[in-house]
Amino acid sequence: MNDYSIVKFLHVSGAIGYFVALGTLLFGLAALRRARRVEHVRVLADLVRRLTPLFNISILLLLAAGLYMTFTVWSLQMGWIAVALVSLAVIVPISAVTVQSRMRIIAQLAREAPDGPLPPELLARTHDPVFLTTPQTAMALLLGIVFLMTNKPSLPVALLVMALALILGLASGVLVARSTRIVGQNVAANATRASESGG
Repeated sequence: MNDYSIVKFLHVSGAIGYFVALGTLLFGLAALRRARRVEHVRVLADLVRRLTPLFNISILLLLAAGLYMTFTVWSLQMGWIAVALVSLAVIVPISAVTVQSRMRIIAQLAREAPDGPLPPELLARTHDPVFLTTPQTAMALLLGIVFLMTNKPSLPVALLVMALALILGLASGVLVARSTRIVGQNVAANATRASESGG
């Protein structure tokens, strides 16, 4: 066992941790879109908030170990490494900003709202299409990075792989967001009709 094998283990552990955090985030956000009561939103918002330390530790391991291996064993002149690092540098802040900023608003609205059915503003916030599109795109890009790490392609192939990952991630995110938005609209319409008929 040498330094490289230990750093490589830490690098892979960081990638696994990030995948786990991202998968749990997707589960939480999908459940959030199906939530119909304020109490459920509070629980799910807390779950998403608790993922932050796992995200931070995982990305720290992933980047630190990756940079160490780059400068001690490999080189930034290798195209796939440069593409992987740039892709990772784009994924992390965009995912954090787009999801966490929206989750803070949702958590605040859920704290202020009384228990019971979701008010219209909170329902609309939980069906924000960015919620699923961003992490699904990040997941696709992360899979693309894993492909680069395991196959070490040339620069043109690396760029093509990440472009395809971006397209697939965005497309899948948009499709899922659209389908769940339609379901949410139907549920809201049914709830409105039920309240009107009850009144």
